[in-house]
Amino acid sequence: MNYMCLNTIFEKTFAGTWIAGPNIEDAISEARKFNAVKIKSIINYLGEEFDKVENVDNAVEIYIAVIKEIRKRHIDSDISVKPTQLGMLINEKVFEANYRKILRVAKNYRIFIWLDMENAKYVGATIKAYLKGINGKNSGICIQAYLKRSMDDIKKIVAKKGTIRLVKGAYVENRDISYNSWEKTTENYRRLLLYLFEKSNNFTIATHDLQLIKYAEHLNEKYNKTINFAMLKGIKNRTLTLLAKKYPAYVYIPFGTAWLQYSIRRLREAGHLKLIFKSLLENQSIEKQKNGA
Repeated sequence: MNYMCLNTIFEKTFAGTWIAGPNIEDAISEARKFNAVKIKSIINYLGEEFDKVENVDNAVEIYIAVIKEIRKRHIDSDISVKPTQLGMLINEKVFEANYRKILRVAKNYRIFIWLDMENAKYVGATIKAYLKGINGKNSGICIQAYLKRSMDDIKKIVAKKGTIRLVKGAYVENRDISYNSWEKTTENYRRLLLYLFEKSNNFTIATHDLQLIKYAEHLNEKYNKTINFAMLKGIKNRTLTLLAKKYPAYVYIPFGTAWLQYSIRRLREAGHLKLIFKSLLENQSIEKQKNGA
């Protein structure tokens, strides 16, 4: 079996599970299916580390087009943007200007914008831009539990009444700045989650870890907060449909042709083939539900 054949199999079997397809229409169609089972969506255009102005400008226009399509088609969806798609590699001013532009358009169309988090070298500038651009209830930011700095970051964001989507994170960093084991990352996630329950009024718990989900539900019995749950398309979406019966629930739906880096991180995050194949079977089940079978 040659490389091209393996590449095609991987793309259709794995990437196809996690990614809606190459076009905006694919993302909208997938979001509509999840909306039908009371799950909202977070749409993301694939691609990262753009260092050419034309690629950055194109990404901005694509996000604006997605925002308009969401409103036009009456889709219940947020948008999630990456800093390096918006010009971070060119310079911070370009990134911040493009981020503010998307925020303005999104506010006009009443669409919530998430600022995604990438690897550690971009975290400081990403948080700075978010804190500058907090726009009432219009924007939130992703925070990664695998980074040792995240508690300090969360405290700053909560103090400014920002909205946080808490994930474990799937990048590999130096041990000096990150937790490099599943156990330590999970332990830190629990600490961060407890702080959010104690100090924040609206946040999203984005994890596939069933123990963390149970922990969050346990905490909510005490704190009674407005909590949301989020998962990635194609991973444990059956669990997400159950959560959606009790809480606001979101599915992260990427689209585009730059699927390779995203899929590699999903493989790393999933951890082992057993979970991947279980997720594939669950995805088939959720497809039947979405299609009314």
